[in-house]
Amino acid sequence: MADPVDLRVADLHPAVDDPALNSMNFLNEVAQHYPDAVSLAAGRPYEEFFDVAALHRHLETFRRHLADDLGQSPAQVQRTLFQYGRTKGIVHHLVARNLAVDEGMTVDPEAIVVTVGCQEAMFLVLRALRADPRDVLLAVAPTYVGLTGAARLLDLPVRPVRGGPAGIDLADLREQVRLARAAGLRPRACYVMPDFANPSGTSIGPADRRRLLDLAAEEDLLLLEDNPYGLFPASDAGRPPTLKALDTARRVVYLGSFAKTVLPGARVGYVVADQRVAGADGNVGLLADQLAKIKSMVTVNTSAIAQAVVGGALLEHGCSLAAATVRERAAYGRNLRHLVDGLARRFPAGTSPVRWNVPAGGFFVVVTVPFGVDDALLHRSAREYGLLWTPMAHFYDDGAPVDALRLSVSAVTPDQIDLGLDRLAALVADETARRAATADVG
Repeated sequence: MADPVDLRVADLHPAVDDPALNSMNFLNEVAQHYPDAVSLAAGRPYEEFFDVAALHRHLETFRRHLADDLGQSPAQVQRTLFQYGRTKGIVHHLVARNLAVDEGMTVDPEAIVVTVGCQEAMFLVLRALRADPRDVLLAVAPTYVGLTGAARLLDLPVRPVRGGPAGIDLADLREQVRLARAAGLRPRACYVMPDFANPSGTSIGPADRRRLLDLAAEEDLLLLEDNPYGLFPASDAGRPPTLKALDTARRVVYLGSFAKTVLPGARVGYVVADQRVAGADGNVGLLADQLAKIKSMVTVNTSAIAQAVVGGALLEHGCSLAAATVRERAAYGRNLRHLVDGLARRFPAGTSPVRWNVPAGGFFVVVTVPFGVDDALLHRSAREYGLLWTPMAHFYDDGAPVDALRLSVSAVTPDQIDLGLDRLAALVADETARRAATADVG
């Protein structure tokens, strides 16, 4: 006899059974079930440079900063590190310095909220913007599943905007704004990842960045700029300015993370929200202040110890993460080139139907194959071929099959890439033959 149930999924918020919320857990669980498989799936930072001793050094560096630079007494230093802290964070001034050094942004530290990873930053912003059942969010498709999942939890519908090789189809963005308004909806913002996007790997060019800002102003639209990969170009050709660096009208809410550049285990991100908000009493404050109110009811504050580790890492490199990640940038660029060259050798142009894009940096490459890619095929790939990757269907919202998969180069060596690509070639050959045989029988 089955045990009685206390609750049913139907009794809970609909989002808990939404595919967007299942995706992250599913992909993590697949990796755990096949620990010996080569993983070209996870967008995790390279682990060979992790150093436990660095944690202690960063913490001590930040402790000295509190005492020597900020003039805190020993009791104040201890309280800052050990007690509940300021909701907006204790490294906001260092984040502002980092953005000035690396991105050419002039940011008021009070416009920064330090969050529990970038995921909380997304959640806070979407919670603040979702004010009415008519509100919708636009997002470049394919879309990072964490954004889609956060929106689901907040009952905020996400309407896709075509991406394509240019990173965003500006004409389609304008059309989606028009269609939403014609349907009586209020498009509040458009989520974009202009630099080496997850999952597509594409980037938005400098001219289109300026056009995007102009369009946002014309349509009275906010832009949510997510930039976890911008410091990892694959060449020394230089990086275009972020949307926020070009933003003169406070159209951009900037989402940042130290997961890829300092330490994912610290779970420290931030949001720059310098938009001015008028209160019912006529006083004008910052959107960051409103986000801090929401954060105080979600996580209270971000771990002071985690912030101290990140703060120490920033201080040790003059607040430049570009300077702090030279080794990582070289490894990711090497791996990206190795992966693309390896695909070209195994799937020669003109003789193979397999295609892929060639990003200018970041972690990800999208490979298009001549058959549908789903979770069942991923399980078979892991079980029979010892290879993990990510089905692109997880990054679209309509549930339709997608003939593509995402490969990640960030947490592997060149030898592992070669082994993984050999296994991918075998999988593609066998799956193509199997489906051709099935079609012949049919």
